[in-house]
Amino acid sequence: MTDADTLADLRTAADYQFGADAGEALFPPDAPLTVRRSSGGRPRQVIDGDVDDTPGSSEGDRLVSYGTDGRFTLGLAGGKRIADAFPEPRHRMVVGEESEPFVREGRNAFAKFVTAADDGIRPGDEVLVVDESGAIFGVGRAELSGAEAEQLGSGVAVKTRDGNPADGD
Repeated sequence: MTDADTLADLRTAADYQFGADAGEALFPPDAPLTVRRSSGGRPRQVIDGDVDDTPGSSEGDRLVSYGTDGRFTLGLAGGKRIADAFPEPRHRMVVGEESEPFVREGRNAFAKFVTAADDGIRPGDEVLVVDESGAIFGVGRAELSGAEAEQLGSGVAVKTRDGNPADGD
């Protein structure tokens, strides 16, 4: 299977997971992308740019990793593309400024600090952690639904996978 065929399949999976047109946003047909594969040939990561496709190479910005369960986990670069493709509040949990430095370091976002969230978020969904203005602090996996994150006063709302360093906006 060629990378073009693989990317077409990955676009379909992204549309299913994130919503219509997410595949085109994450993997634009005219953008240079690198697909890193497992030793068995299965796609594992999609990297922004034409870079070394050796597994474990640190070159390039990770858009997504593709799990054996068929779901994507977002990298920060992929989160930014999702943010650009979907209007607020889709796929977003808004946290207060007291959480910003911690989430930027890659630490979890707690429900206590969530001020707003997409009602469509379910536990296990990939989400963007943002501030009131929409700036991305990090990306991760929701541990609570959007409604629960807004209402509960304790517990982890998002297990942050990638933080966005303050100088990296």
